[in-house]
Amino acid sequence: MGRSRNPDRPRGGVEAVVETVDGGLAELLPDRDRARAWTLLIDGAPQSYVDLDDPTYLSFEYQRRLGHVIDLVAPAGKPVHAVHLGGGAFTLARYVAATRPRATQQVVERDATLVQLVRRELPLDTNARIRVRAVDAREGLAKVLDGWADLVIADVFSGARTPAHLTSTEFLDDVRRALKPGGCYAANLADGPPLAHLRRQIATAAARFAEVALIADPAVLRGKRFGNAVLVASDAPLPIAELTRRAASDPHPGRVEHGRALLDFTGGATAVTDSAATASPAPPPSVFR
Repeated sequence: MGRSRNPDRPRGGVEAVVETVDGGLAELLPDRDRARAWTLLIDGAPQSYVDLDDPTYLSFEYQRRLGHVIDLVAPAGKPVHAVHLGGGAFTLARYVAATRPRATQQVVERDATLVQLVRRELPLDTNARIRVRAVDAREGLAKVLDGWADLVIADVFSGARTPAHLTSTEFLDDVRRALKPGGCYAANLADGPPLAHLRRQIATAAARFAEVALIADPAVLRGKRFGNAVLVASDAPLPIAELTRRAASDPHPGRVEHGRALLDFTGGATAVTDSAATASPAPPPSVFR
């Protein structure tokens, strides 16, 4: 495992950390404008942003949208049980710990060397109730007790693509098993025109949950560019009005689709099963330039 300091991106004497992890080349780049803030990249693709002084600050657009879901999954400040599939730099686990003290969380991150890097360079609050498992997301999910979680968040990418086995109805069956009645599932999805992957993922969620919504940039929904979309699903009514208000007030306003309009958006796409599952499409190189 190689580790080096990159002198090309200094911040007041603070240098980038560059290290080989299981998933590729990891870089922790200091933010010039925030004293203890860092961006994690894997093979050049941005993965996480963490401000150690303010873990409630969510820089990435999709993480702000997942933050809205976290804010609305239970009354403000109430502790929850949360499962994070995909750890990155633990941005959302830190957010839950900061906004919902005494929350109990499980983070599943397959890349053990990445976990070591993040723990060393961006240590978690010692008072936070966060358990990290360095196993495959589906394997880690299988270890969650039945009906334990108020919230399951999926944000798993390998080579900038969501692995195929995390896109199926069988995967969502295990998500539902782990959720409490009325619990919420949220997933970070990435797709571009013609949005075939996104449409199939909506159809897959609709096959397993009574309520489904999608939060995305209007340009992504129109198939104008590659980007992220946050899928939200539950068997309980979703807080659509408040999600819509919050998404619209983001620095890059998002749109919320749900109900008949969202099902129409799928264009007749069918649910994905394990036997036919494929990874999400690779983003074009221009996305990270």
